[in-house]
Amino acid sequence: MKSPFLICFLLLIGQSMVAQDLPPHVLGLRLGDADGFGAEISYQGALGQSNRVELDLGWRNASNWDGFKLTGLYQWVNHLDGSFNWYYGFGGGLGSLNYSPGVVASGNGGLFVYGAGVIGIEYQFEIPLQISLDFRPEIGLLGYDDVLNNPEIDLGFGIRYIF
Repeated sequence: MKSPFLICFLLLIGQSMVAQDLPPHVLGLRLGDADGFGAEISYQGALGQSNRVELDLGWRNASNWDGFKLTGLYQWVNHLDGSFNWYYGFGGGLGSLNYSPGVVASGNGGLFVYGAGVIGIEYQFEIPLQISLDFRPEIGLLGYDDVLNNPEIDLGFGIRYIF
């Protein structure tokens, strides 16, 4: 009679040792290269034990153009080993590009909407620090023609503070 209870208890303890809660809030930088936006301010908020939302805001003021890009992603996070996790998800965003006068481009720029996917790996240190490497393909859905006709492949490195 005691044996089934003991087995269930041991299974629950083993599962709780494997399960890893996500940090409630993570804030930092994501360094990528899609559309030349470079660095993005990045926030991750846990929605449960293995789901979260990520919001990234990138902006750029260059000699030929200026613009911003806001990305929102829903992610599923899976534990790999130790402090390593891998994640995947989908989402999208909106942005705006404005070219400087005299710059030759396929249009004047403007507002655009895009869809995005993400897959990546992350490591959480013993101190409140997380690093990540991800792959984010983006495709234009609405708006500015140059974005619609040129899907982007964004490889990014993130460094974030956990709080």
